[in-house]
Amino acid sequence: MTSGELLTMEKISKQFGATQALREVSLTVRAGHVLALIGENGAGKSTLMKILSGAHAPDSGVMHLSGKPYAPTGPHDARMAGVGMIYQELNLAPDLSVEDNIMLGQEPHLFGVRNRSQQRAQVRRVLDLLGHPDLRPETPVRELSIATQQLVEIARALASDSRVLVFDEPTSSLTRHDVEHLFAVIRKLRDSGYGIVYISHFLEEIRQVCDCYAVLRDGQSVGEGELAGTSDGEIVSLMVGRKVSDLFPTVPHQPGETLLSLATISGERSPEDVSLELRRGEIVGLAGLIGAGRTELLRCLFALDPVRNGTVKVAKLTIRHNTHSRIRAGLGLVSEDRKTEGLAQIRSIADNLTYSRLQPYSTAGWLNLSKRTNSVMDWMKRLQIKAQSPEQTIGELSGGNQQKVAIARVLHQQADILLLDEPTRGIDVGTKSEIYRLMGELAAEGKAILFVSSYLTELMAVCDRLGVMSGGRLRDIRPTSEWTEESIMSIAVAR
Repeated sequence: MTSGELLTMEKISKQFGATQALREVSLTVRAGHVLALIGENGAGKSTLMKILSGAHAPDSGVMHLSGKPYAPTGPHDARMAGVGMIYQELNLAPDLSVEDNIMLGQEPHLFGVRNRSQQRAQVRRVLDLLGHPDLRPETPVRELSIATQQLVEIARALASDSRVLVFDEPTSSLTRHDVEHLFAVIRKLRDSGYGIVYISHFLEEIRQVCDCYAVLRDGQSVGEGELAGTSDGEIVSLMVGRKVSDLFPTVPHQPGETLLSLATISGERSPEDVSLELRRGEIVGLAGLIGAGRTELLRCLFALDPVRNGTVKVAKLTIRHNTHSRIRAGLGLVSEDRKTEGLAQIRSIADNLTYSRLQPYSTAGWLNLSKRTNSVMDWMKRLQIKAQSPEQTIGELSGGNQQKVAIARVLHQQADILLLDEPTRGIDVGTKSEIYRLMGELAAEGKAILFVSSYLTELMAVCDRLGVMSGGRLRDIRPTSEWTEESIMSIAVAR
């Protein structure tokens, strides 16, 4: 290892059955630097990090940490050696205190008796380092916000004297303010000499917080370097293996007659008094902060949540408030939570894609499986879903391919009104571009799309009209060309 290198991974390979997940991948993490680990879903990032964290053993290759051979036997061994992982899904004990979560598994003790005073001093040290001396160690974690819980995860890694920290999609559940605070913490850790690996699908985030990058594609290292002087187009081209001239492809479409009308829709808590019209061939976006009521509005529209008052009309006909009626009227929802609500992870692609509409394959109560398989294969081809077969389980697919199955399901059920809740969250840039193109094609076919996203760049690039929600209310809606990011945020944060 050369001076400044905290971690090196050299020619790491890993195979699962017939799948070669990693092929001679090399990675270097330097002290005082933030390395962006970039790649499409399925590129090998997760497998590489599981090897780093001790969850998997490599088939070949070597690792060095602080100049010494590094071969962890498990996640606890990796943490004790100095590698801290901060995952997208927080891994905390909600009923334990901040202090007990930070020190869990590494409590100072003598002859089996915990040294509380030493533990409290260690917790105070790491909270001071993070710039949060105000966080009370005795507070139960369940009482903290998601952003503060994430700080507890970081503190736990620091308490074990980790020098290499891995942040895996850390901003997916954070507000814009919390993201800025997290970035300030990461910069402080970088300036203190920590080596940081930052995994994200948002190039804007990477630009803000990272110094250098490494790109994986199909389980191989395909590029690395300093971010300064490297364009987004060059990085995306490395990710997808081809030149990408337009991340937001434009498909011409023309809004037609009104298809969906909402009049003073109010839920039990949110939304509040929302009225909106959606036309055929139109993409309408909804911006707003977390908790603004956007998801709650879509759930009320799809009759998943109760409605206190208001009416929903499709083609001027009022429809009953139950999900079956909404599906029959042509509504289809792609949930923001695809893992627990949007898809059945242990069922096959074929099951997930067709469960909401089995009639085309049913005769006298019998299911024609071969006919269904042929139809599913056609949908997989249309949406470019990468899988071994229609019978592969959803849980085995990458996030981007899971999302394509969720979209294919609502198209298969012949929905004319698509309610898309964060459809590009947690998927790679290449797949996002495919979904943007698909949305444009669907609008050109006459579908009406209501699109919720926390990513302002995609809302402004894809939508025909854009509305902003705050406090459960739709505060303003107008053509996208009349908005700026600043005007959107000024309304989103207003009380």
